[in-house]
Amino acid sequence: MTMTKDRVLEMLWRSADRSVSGEELAAGLSLSRAAVWKAVEQLRAEGYLIESAPRRGYRLLSKSDVLSAPGIEKYLDAPGLRLRYVPEIGSTNTALKELANRGEAAGLALAAGRQSAGRGRMGRSFYSPEDTGVYLSLLLRPRMPAAEAVRITACAAVAVAETLEELSGRPAQIKWVNDVFMAGKKVCGILTEASLDCESGLLHHAVVGVGVNVLEPAGGFPAELRDVAGAVFAERTLPELRCRVAAGILNRLWRYCGGEEPADCFAGYRDRSLVLGREVELLSPGREPERARALDLEPDYALRVRLSDGSERRVQTGEVRLRPLERP
Repeated sequence: MTMTKDRVLEMLWRSADRSVSGEELAAGLSLSRAAVWKAVEQLRAEGYLIESAPRRGYRLLSKSDVLSAPGIEKYLDAPGLRLRYVPEIGSTNTALKELANRGEAAGLALAAGRQSAGRGRMGRSFYSPEDTGVYLSLLLRPRMPAAEAVRITACAAVAVAETLEELSGRPAQIKWVNDVFMAGKKVCGILTEASLDCESGLLHHAVVGVGVNVLEPAGGFPAELRDVAGAVFAERTLPELRCRVAAGILNRLWRYCGGEEPADCFAGYRDRSLVLGREVELLSPGREPERARALDLEPDYALRVRLSDGSERRVQTGEVRLRPLERP
């Protein structure tokens, strides 16, 4: 029945500007009218807005893009992943950390349609409106030193970039250490939070949170974000677009980080670097920004920079802010 439902959704989505009769759906998909009706009812139960009228048929309203557990699960193909979905939550990271502390096994992903208390790095909030974004977290239990946790964040950034490139056909770049940009605007933030096993010195668990602006929210981004934030897509180009984005990221992230230690994602990370060769400001809590030029990334993901006095430094913590490109 799932395949039937998906085929009906696809045909309705492609014909969203008009009504499609039950007879046309049945003939075009080689189904019975009863099977079409059951599929439509299933889609409605999942949250799709489908209008029906005698002698006109069915019409999918506004190319609905419903984020749901069944919608995401149909695109998951990495063995061992488990999914929980909630329409709204404070923070997927916070909720998943609580489950991790209670012994939940690795491979559990928590996705939400909206976050009311989404969090970013350095205690900042993360804007998480409904209907246009994807907000998810994945629980990992690698056997690795806490000092190497940046490798998980780097793999997550590559997983996001690869997924968005595949679905949009546009290049993505990574701003050290955890933001994904497209066309000069931030479209994704990543937050990795870990717990340390004090006896072994290894990570007890890590929770990777990902927030993606799949589409621009109605009315645009808040004024304070408009110069920085962007969306991956200008319009819904595929049915179940957000479900595909969520599943693509989870599939890749679990493949890269589901084992005892993360995969080697350095080449994919470095190739997409947004900062190399650029003038930046080094940002660290409690310190004034320092101007520098980003020279290279090292295999442990440290950023090598040249300071204004000509000296060089390896930067392993904090983050950077891009300075405007100088016009010739």
